[in-house]
Amino acid sequence: MPSYRFVTVWRVQAPIERVFAEIDAIEDWPAWWSSVRRVERLAAGDADGLGARYRITFRGKLPYELRFELVATRRVAPSALVGEATGELEGIGDWSLSTDGTWTVVRYVWSIRTTAAWMNALAPLPFVDEIFRLNHHAVMRRGLAGLRRRLGGVAGTYTRED
Repeated sequence: MPSYRFVTVWRVQAPIERVFAEIDAIEDWPAWWSSVRRVERLAAGDADGLGARYRITFRGKLPYELRFELVATRRVAPSALVGEATGELEGIGDWSLSTDGTWTVVRYVWSIRTTAAWMNALAPLPFVDEIFRLNHHAVMRRGLAGLRRRLGGVAGTYTRED
């Protein structure tokens, strides 16, 4: 299976607690993140949210949706959220949050493998890696735009490290 590692950094001029709360509330993502089509809670997890399981459907700029289940494996408010994905994408999503003055810095590392047969068949083509990267970053840019609106129109910047 082809594997990918995408690294996104959002800088948001808002308190870390507010930013963390929005990212932590996965079931609310469709309300502010236009690429997130659906989130369904499958299991609640423990009192700290660990073990919570969600079925998530995303759609980027390309004409396909990706579906996977995500299980919360680490949650340290307001600095870290980690989940393990299975389904059409398998791997780890790791959110880390820190402060820089009045800004919150959100670094997201998405280390995944594709399991969809059509994606795996296309993966060896020389341009496909970059197309998948561009699509991922379009999804993440939409996330930042939605988060900024959700937080009242705060300032924000986007960079990618991959």
